[in-house]
Amino acid sequence: MLTSTLMRPILFLSLAAIGLPAFAWGPEGHSLVARIAEAQLTPAVKARVLEILGPGKTMPSVASWADEVRRARPETGPWHYVDIPNDKKRVDMERDCAKGDCVISALSRLRQTLRDPASTPDQRREALMFIIHFVGDMHQPLHSSDNKDRGGNSVQVSFHDRKTNLHSLWDSGLLGRLQPEDQLFPALSQEATKRRKKFGHGTVTAWSEESHKEGVKTVYGKLPKPVDATTPIDITAVYETAADPLIRLQLERAGARLAYVLNADLK
Repeated sequence: MLTSTLMRPILFLSLAAIGLPAFAWGPEGHSLVARIAEAQLTPAVKARVLEILGPGKTMPSVASWADEVRRARPETGPWHYVDIPNDKKRVDMERDCAKGDCVISALSRLRQTLRDPASTPDQRREALMFIIHFVGDMHQPLHSSDNKDRGGNSVQVSFHDRKTNLHSLWDSGLLGRLQPEDQLFPALSQEATKRRKKFGHGTVTAWSEESHKEGVKTVYGKLPKPVDATTPIDITAVYETAADPLIRLQLERAGARLAYVLNADLK
């Protein structure tokens, strides 16, 4: 967990240098979502969550587990996103979620496992850890948008004189320019709690479509035009100013909705 302004640029540079695949938010973003959600759980559900996770585990501590096991379990890779084409407004499950391999179907299956009294403790624990992560994932707009560019991984950008790609920029680059996690959390949690009734309803499908809309409008819609096919797009202060409020909003929405899911499924 990042707790100092010094560590934040270091994290961004390391992520940009290794060119991560389509992971969403990065550890700091997922931890924030989990912390926001945890603050909105009922006392009974919070106790149940800790019981399922087991000794020494908390929602923030397991929030990035699904990324950590992704290479060892490649079958889970498609569960992190849903590819809604940018020229479409709605999810088409046959088109966008072939064989049930997308975040929408994965969350449905995992929530069933979490609720099922016949599930083993290990099955329930794994389902919970995936749910904590995937609700966060789907609120990163590039995990619900498909511009035929591998979720922005194929779009090369330059951000404060560092080369990266659009997906990594939205995972951690932009977030890393905001306040440290421990300073961000109180304000984000307060806003998410204030608007929990507005955020905490609806369906997973509707949340994906909302995230997709934000991706088309801001992630791609505000993106500066490329100079040519080989020059990385320069991310301007204007773009960063448009992106920052959306990042904060999506983290707030994700936290409130994760709490909504767990309060409903574990009551």
